[in-house]
Amino acid sequence: MIRQPIVILVGHVDHGKSSILEHIKGISITKGEAGGITQTLKSYNVPLLAIQQVCGNLLQTLNQTFTIPGLLFLDSPGHAAFNNMRKRGGNLADIAILVIDAKEGVKEQTLESIAILKQYKTPFIIALNKIDQISGWRSAKTGLLENIQNQTDALQQDLDTKLYTLVGKLSEAGINAERFDRVKDYTQQVAIVPLSAKTGEGLPELFMVLTGLAQKYLEESLETEVKGPGKGTILEVTEEEGLGVCLDVVIYDGTLQVGDTIAIGGVEKPIITKVRSLFTPEKNQQGKVQSVKEVHAAQGVRICAPDLKQAVGGMPLRVANKNTEEIAKAIQEEIQEVFIDTDDEGIVIKADTIGSLEALLGLLKKENIPIKRASIGEITKKDITEATAEENPLYRVLLGFNVKPVQQQNLKIITHRVIYKLIEDLQEWTKEQIKNKEQQELAELTKPCKIKLLRGCVFRQSNPAVVGVQVQVGTLKTDTVLIKEDGSGVGIVKALQLEGKTVTEAKTGEEVAISIPGVVVGRQIKEEDILLSDLTGDTFKKLKTGKNYLNEDEIDILKTIAQLKRKTNPTWGM
Repeated sequence: MIRQPIVILVGHVDHGKSSILEHIKGISITKGEAGGITQTLKSYNVPLLAIQQVCGNLLQTLNQTFTIPGLLFLDSPGHAAFNNMRKRGGNLADIAILVIDAKEGVKEQTLESIAILKQYKTPFIIALNKIDQISGWRSAKTGLLENIQNQTDALQQDLDTKLYTLVGKLSEAGINAERFDRVKDYTQQVAIVPLSAKTGEGLPELFMVLTGLAQKYLEESLETEVKGPGKGTILEVTEEEGLGVCLDVVIYDGTLQVGDTIAIGGVEKPIITKVRSLFTPEKNQQGKVQSVKEVHAAQGVRICAPDLKQAVGGMPLRVANKNTEEIAKAIQEEIQEVFIDTDDEGIVIKADTIGSLEALLGLLKKENIPIKRASIGEITKKDITEATAEENPLYRVLLGFNVKPVQQQNLKIITHRVIYKLIEDLQEWTKEQIKNKEQQELAELTKPCKIKLLRGCVFRQSNPAVVGVQVQVGTLKTDTVLIKEDGSGVGIVKALQLEGKTVTEAKTGEEVAISIPGVVVGRQIKEEDILLSDLTGDTFKKLKTGKNYLNEDEIDILKTIAQLKRKTNPTWGM
């Protein structure tokens, strides 16, 4: 039979995911057939009848025969709905709604959501929310397109400006999008549905587009064997008074019954237990959540069973009445694929769920960031030891998504609730470390410099010669070898004095006294001579590589020195 598609809402914080879900929750409660409602803490089932009532005549315009029984919406962090524990399709969600605030547009978590949707090849549509907050908007009970046409010309122009600004931003992220009524090919363009979760305007159109796409493009992948053993994914682990630890689970294939033996993927080893009770929060006559004997795909359910304290979100769940050990082993092998697919060296990463971890792994690998160790749960001493032991200081990093931050010396720990921001912070820190290292290495090199011997400032003629000079370009350091403008050698600067104090370097514009052993003023050098720093080929190459840290005058001196050297050695510094 055909099961209902699983729909996930993703997007930036406060862009209206929860408000849209509140409308969906209301529809599933008030519009569904008696007994046809299934709502868990984290999922809302909207039967086809409810969709037809909400959409009115809109569905008829699609000229489609609908065989899907409805839509199952997940109220869950976007990352939790994506994990590789589901072989069919690669993720728990069949289709997604990306919610974007009409005023704020594309934000950090919008880009993160797009990256994850693209990573898992999940089809999606865009809900352009909060159109009622556009200045001058007049709400009406007519259809969305008719209502837009009845707005003032200025408002219609404002709405179009916001929409096509969004289209441009999405294009930069590799998404070809258009307003739903202007889409020519749904396989090539992503539909944008303007709406207001507050007034409900545009929601019928959202349901129409969503249902039509699911029916047309997902029907084949929604085939399921109802009588087969249930397969699901944990959305959340909760503790209920009188029930103990319970699991909020989406069953996406087969059937789950009270008394079934189930195998659950674990952090270290699989969990094998027996279902004690099943609940859906559809209220009974006493106003309590309803106990059920079985559930079929696709459906959300709360499972109560012994030995669930080690369960974590995102893990796979299988009915294992037969071949229990074999099924448990297969599940654990799937999980280990996530943990084992790491590098010999790299950073350490942590995440709150297996789905979040895999999403983080995928995005980090896309950025070519090596990962030495990946695991779920809070940061442990073992994680800190592993990260601190890295020889490469750039890999001495621990990234934590949705986990508690900790402090540790000699280790960079970055935590965030936004994967996109987490990766961005890591990249910025890495760039800063590379820059600091390059600057430190350059600071230890002989710098390109140009100095002029000052007239009337010969303090000692020889043994050693002590003369006053002005640094015209660059930095003069002790132990710098000096040459003339014709390339002939002069000697080594052994000491510098600035205003009577010994210093190790002098910068552009400063006048200092320098001592040069082995030369005689008036013979090898004289007043007003111009001298340059002598460089080795290796030093030249390093300075050339780090020329971003040199100014234009220093680069010109570097070129001059290279020209002098190449008169006698054409391949010098190459």
